[in-house]
Amino acid sequence: MDTQNSTSAPEEKAGPSVFRGIKNFFINVYDVFSFIFRFFREAFTPPYELRELIKQCWEVGVRSLLLITVTGFIVGLIFTKQSRPSLLQFGATSWIPSLVSIAIMRALAPLVTALISAGRVGSSIGAEIGSMRVTEQIDAMEVSGTYPFKYLVCVRTLATTISLPILAIYNGLIAMLGGFLNVYVNEGTSFATYVQQFFQPLTPIDFISSIAKSIVFGFTIGIVGSYQGWNSSSGTAGVGKAANSAVVTAMFLVFIEEVIIVQMTGWFR
Repeated sequence: MDTQNSTSAPEEKAGPSVFRGIKNFFINVYDVFSFIFRFFREAFTPPYELRELIKQCWEVGVRSLLLITVTGFIVGLIFTKQSRPSLLQFGATSWIPSLVSIAIMRALAPLVTALISAGRVGSSIGAEIGSMRVTEQIDAMEVSGTYPFKYLVCVRTLATTISLPILAIYNGLIAMLGGFLNVYVNEGTSFATYVQQFFQPLTPIDFISSIAKSIVFGFTIGIVGSYQGWNSSSGTAGVGKAANSAVVTAMFLVFIEEVIIVQMTGWFR
């Protein structure tokens, strides 16, 4: 009897724990969607924080240019260098500019830019808002009659949504230059010919899908970083956890969105 009672006790405890986990999951989902709906409700209603929006666009965009430039150039150079031996076997090295353009403009430029921004910008947003939460600065702003959600969350999310498409286009152009360097050294192709071959296979749907992906990625990075920081707790440890969760969650969602948007884009080709 004692043995039967001891074995049934864990089973009885496992049941409530499973239901508790399911309940917490749906509560978290509700909190996330409530946070997103609150953003859309407050982001486009006055008062507008235009000065802070410009400042955050500067922080997200301009301060990321050096990292985006180096990464984009290396991506274009390495991708061209790795593709050349395979095409050389078939005597199709003249297709390198077209191959680079399709790979970079359709996928690599928005995706690489999003991943870099998730690591740099997403963690920064999560840590900044999280530190303000644990030091009760957000509570002080609410008491003083300001709009902390609009000032902190809406502005930063809009800044990432606006800045990321611009950074993605810039990243693609820099990657194009990186690819040209390899093509020029090995093939002697002129810059005018390379640019013509680079843009020849691209269609309007390619540019539209890349910009659309960048907008979605930028919104995801901003809203995830803001959500993690806004709901952080447990002092400085909570700030670090919020920054880490912002990066990991944003990167995971970016990959999921990439798959979905690529599938949707394929329907229009």
